[in-house]
Amino acid sequence: MHELGLGVTGNNPNHGTARNPHALDRYTGGSSSGPASIVSSGLCPAAIGTDGGGSVRIPSSLCGIVGLKTTYGRTDMTGVVCDGGTVEVVSPLAASVEDAMLVYSAIAGSSPSDKISLRPSPLSLPTLSSSDNLNILQSVKLGKYSEWFHDVSNTEISTKCEDALQLLCSTFGSQIEEIVLPELEEMRTAHIVSIGSESLFPLNPYCLEGRRSDFTLDTRTSLALFGSFSASDYVACQRLRRRIMYYFMEAFKKVDIIVTPTTGMTSPKIPPSALKVGESDYDVSGYLMRFVQPGNLLGLPAISIPIGHDKDGLPIGLQLIGRPWAEASLLRAAFALEELCMKFRNRPSGIFFNLLTTS
Repeated sequence: MHELGLGVTGNNPNHGTARNPHALDRYTGGSSSGPASIVSSGLCPAAIGTDGGGSVRIPSSLCGIVGLKTTYGRTDMTGVVCDGGTVEVVSPLAASVEDAMLVYSAIAGSSPSDKISLRPSPLSLPTLSSSDNLNILQSVKLGKYSEWFHDVSNTEISTKCEDALQLLCSTFGSQIEEIVLPELEEMRTAHIVSIGSESLFPLNPYCLEGRRSDFTLDTRTSLALFGSFSASDYVACQRLRRRIMYYFMEAFKKVDIIVTPTTGMTSPKIPPSALKVGESDYDVSGYLMRFVQPGNLLGLPAISIPIGHDKDGLPIGLQLIGRPWAEASLLRAAFALEELCMKFRNRPSGIFFNLLTTS
């Protein structure tokens, strides 16, 4: 994984950088890099990761698998390093939507305190079948903020995602509605300050013991940035969070699901020097995190589904964002998209193990 989960490429010169099975000279994405790599390469059908800033959805998108980010409070965070934060959840990465749902159903269960404070809706799982989808998805409205949707490094990404959505609409009768989501830049700032402050708190004892020099330069840079945030910065960002939640909940009065590409770029190449000394590339991080932060800052459920590849054969993911506790709706729509887009997907060309094939 990316060291301490403080990055989204998966670069880790201290313990080894996981490789993308679709192209071994490219990143898996992070921070749940290893889980994405082993699922994509066929070594197991599902794995567990944590998602505080896209750390399940980003590697899932870059490695061509399914990544589900649950509603904040849906799963018990006890035992996780940042279990006292407000943006991170434990969630599954899987080879298929059905596998993701199976793991989700096994790990779901709020902590006693979250049951009291958040009052989660009862766990609900959809029946994943084409006939049920035909009846239900025709009433589903998909919200698309075009200016945000097309904010990608390569238009091939947004075009492929649009094609997948049009295929869903023409097959099941779903409708795409144009929406507006204000203050996205402010939202990104609020997220960085929130996750940075909450990540630094449990790591401070290690830094105070003089172990900071054990970390990579990338990690030390992040820790220094997070340490510059003040208490008043954190409080201001919580006010922003409340306002941005209002904007999203207003959008959910008109639509059922908000749709975006999962990432603003496909898997970036690993610079050879980065394997030894690491790297900090905030342009790359910005594109990888472009669409994932609302799920974390606002606690909303989201899922990344592979819908095809770019001209270099690298996977492209489509993200669905839902209302709080609406995982069942996301899983149903994701399953329909998965079936429709299966013909556009390829097995990894870098490395793949078919464990079901007997020798």
